Amino acid sequence: MSRASAPATPRTGTTNSTTTDRRRWAVLAVVLFAAVLDLLDSTITNIAAPAIAADLKGGEALVQWLGAAYALAMGVLLVVGGRLGDKYGRRRLFLTGLTGFTLASVACGLAPGPASLICFRLLQGAFGALVIPQGFGILGSVFPREEIGKAFGVFAPCLGLSAVSGPVLAGVLVDHFGWRSMFLINIALGGLAIVLALRLLPRDPGNRSVTVDGPGSALLAATMLGLIYGLIDGSAHGWSALPLFCLAAGAAFFALFCLRQRIAVAPLVEPSLLRSRAFTSGLLLGLVFYAAVAGLLFVLSLFLQHGLHLTPTGASLGLAPIAAGIIVASVAAHRLKERLGRALVLAGLLLTLTGTLALIALIAAGTPTAWTLALPVFVTGLGLGTCFGTVYEVTLGGIDPKESGSASGSLSAVSQLANSIGAAAITTVYFHTSGGSGSGAVHSLGVVAAATVACCALVRLLPATIQNRNAT
Repeated sequence: MSRASAPATPRTGTTNSTTTDRRRWAVLAVVLFAAVLDLLDSTITNIAAPAIAADLKGGEALVQWLGAAYALAMGVLLVVGGRLGDKYGRRRLFLTGLTGFTLASVACGLAPGPASLICFRLLQGAFGALVIPQGFGILGSVFPREEIGKAFGVFAPCLGLSAVSGPVLAGVLVDHFGWRSMFLINIALGGLAIVLALRLLPRDPGNRSVTVDGPGSALLAATMLGLIYGLIDGSAHGWSALPLFCLAAGAAFFALFCLRQRIAVAPLVEPSLLRSRAFTSGLLLGLVFYAAVAGLLFVLSLFLQHGLHLTPTGASLGLAPIAAGIIVASVAAHRLKERLGRALVLAGLLLTLTGTLALIALIAAGTPTAWTLALPVFVTGLGLGTCFGTVYEVTLGGIDPKESGSASGSLSAVSQLANSIGAAAITTVYFHTSGGSGSGAVHSLGVVAAATVACCALVRLLPATIQNRNAT
């Protein structure tokens, strides 16, 4: 997310401190509402993908692109969205993003075919990338420094609860009203968010002198599009010259992106950050971990529906223990992270690995049910909840406060791009090894386990503790 500029000037006419406090928490509610909308729309296709692919006859490629397209656009534009908010005003960009997100949701619900649906999912992610960084910047401007930690502490349990209820809601909607209803419901949800934002968010003029690195953004977009398209096209149509060329082009564009960051006046990633071993290790760990998580959640949803023949509602309930584990662990990690630092990250990774290996064993045995999978799914959720947030907070512990804006924005963007890569790469393994009896799930979860082991090896390169860094 973009770095918060100076706090906004308080509104005139608000003299009562209680009223001021109420308004701050109302602003938090609006920002949290928008974050929940983003979370719901980034995860609902995990449940609905088989139904959508069957209805639109999109095949495996559509299943992979539904999640990857949203995360791709979100990740590429997240840092740019933050800079645009600094330049043109956070309230204006927040409202623009919410409005576009809502309209793109309607377009998804009315999409006539696979290609148009993927395009509209890209638009959803792009407009979502305008919303999310503004929310955190707005909170930084309305909450005093001593209360901002308390405000951010509300996010983990609320988003965890959404992670439980969102897929369940998606499953019910798909089963009873069809998959289009889960997009069209955003007419009401997005409309309510827009009304609240218009009424409650503080106005800010922005700073027109802020520079946005357009060439760097374009090179990052080309990098990710080449990599994701190559992965998905290769898995769906065979590894011909086209997907291999796309992968090579993605790697070339990434090299150009790195070069651009060294010479740009206002780089998306501060070059000094890339010289920090702790930061680059945390960046790589986050990339691998969040890619593995995205693939894990997608593969479990596909297996519950393809392998165990559950309905979308049944599959969402089968995934509920993982979200419950995330909630429990997120609350515990919030209390322990400053004391344990990177040791807590390692504990979360080991829990994730334990749950994943148990899932592999049960599925490989050939007689799994949603009930027998519930405990390892819950343990996996405990591991994910322990790591979420903690990984990046530990990584930021060794960063100079002057670099915190670029660092946090880079880490947030990488987590979204990792979602896109993981959804594409691990589902590629799933579809190419699905020979019955859960073999696709076993092989895919094996990749997740291997990625988690690799993350464990990187933990020792992170800062030992979370440092209390004053905002600048």
